[in-house]
Amino acid sequence: MDKKTIIVTGGAGFIGSNFVYYMLKKYPSYRIVCLDALTYAGNLSTLEKAMKNENFRFVKADIRDAEAIDNLFTEEKPDIVVNFAAESHVDRSIADPQIFLATNIMGPKVLMDACLNHGVKRYHQVSTDEVYGDLPLDRPDLFFTENTNLHTSSPYSASKASADLLTMAYHRTYKLPVSISRCSNNYGPYHFPEKLIPLMIINALHDKPLPVYGDGLNVRDWLYVEDHCKAIDMIIHGDCVGEVYNVGGHNEMANIDIVKLILKELGKPESLITFVEDRKGHDRRYAIDPTKIKTQLGWEPETKFENGIVKTIKWYLDHKDWWEEIISGEYQNYYKKMYEGK
Repeated sequence: MDKKTIIVTGGAGFIGSNFVYYMLKKYPSYRIVCLDALTYAGNLSTLEKAMKNENFRFVKADIRDAEAIDNLFTEEKPDIVVNFAAESHVDRSIADPQIFLATNIMGPKVLMDACLNHGVKRYHQVSTDEVYGDLPLDRPDLFFTENTNLHTSSPYSASKASADLLTMAYHRTYKLPVSISRCSNNYGPYHFPEKLIPLMIINALHDKPLPVYGDGLNVRDWLYVEDHCKAIDMIIHGDCVGEVYNVGGHNEMANIDIVKLILKELGKPESLITFVEDRKGHDRRYAIDPTKIKTQLGWEPETKFENGIVKTIKWYLDHKDWWEEIISGEYQNYYKKMYEGK
C-alpha cells in the first residue's frame, strides 16, 4: 500500500475525529496530520487515543492563517487535504453570521491556495445537504440530487454553498484537483452536545426538559458517521476530480420521532418533551438521493437508523466523562494541560 500524508482540518470536531480514527485503522501506513483551531466545538481529548499513534500528528492552527498553513504544508508535503473545518451550528450562524463567513469561505480559500502552491494531489471539501435549501413535507417523492439548485436558508448554509462554488472555481480556473461531498445529518460518537441527538440523550439522562423546535415535524435524513467516513475515503481515493457527490443515509426521520425513540430507549417518559418557539428559517425536510456515489463508487449506507441510534446512545452512556467535561467547559483546558508549558 502506498504511503500517503493526509491533512485533516477540523479533525478535533465530530465528523473529523471519526474520520481520523477510521483512516488510522484502515491505512496503518498513512500519516494523518490533524489541524484544528480548537474553537468551542473542537475537543482535543477526543483525539487522545490517536495521539498514541506514531503516524498521527496534531497541529493547533486556524485554516484562515495563511502563514501557518503554508508552513505546515512545507513540513508535511501532503498528498491529500480533507477540509472538515467549519462553523456548523445553524442557530449560532443566525445569531452571529460573521465568523461563519470568515471561517467557511476564507478558510477554504487559504487551504486551496496552499494546495496549489505545494502541488497537492487532491483537495476535498466536506459540504452539507443544507446548501440545497429544503423540500416540502407533502412531497416524499422529491430528493436532492447533485443537480439541484443551491437555495440556502441560513448564513451557515450560505457560507457552505459559497465554499462549494469557490472550490469548483479553483478547479476550473487553476486546475486544482478537487472533489466535494454533501452529506445529510450525521450522528454517532463524539457528537458535540449542543446538537439534537446528543442534547436529547444527555437531557433525558438528567430528567431535564427536551426542547423541540416548532411542531417537531421537521424531517432530516440521518447518516451514521462511520458510513460518511467510508464515503469520503472512496472519493479521495477514486477518480473523482471535479465531482460532487451527495452522501445520504436513506434514514428520513421527523425530529419528534427521534426524540421519542431516545426516550423509549432510555426508559424515560415523553412528558419530558417541551415544544419551544421554532427557529428562524427552519428548513422543513432534507432528503438526499445518493444514486451517483452508489453507481460510480459502489458506496451505500450500511447502518440502519434503528441500529445506529442504539449504538450512539450506548456510546454516550459509556463515555460520560467525555461529555460531562464539555458541559462543564473543562474540555477547553485540555489543550493547555497537554501542551502549554511543555
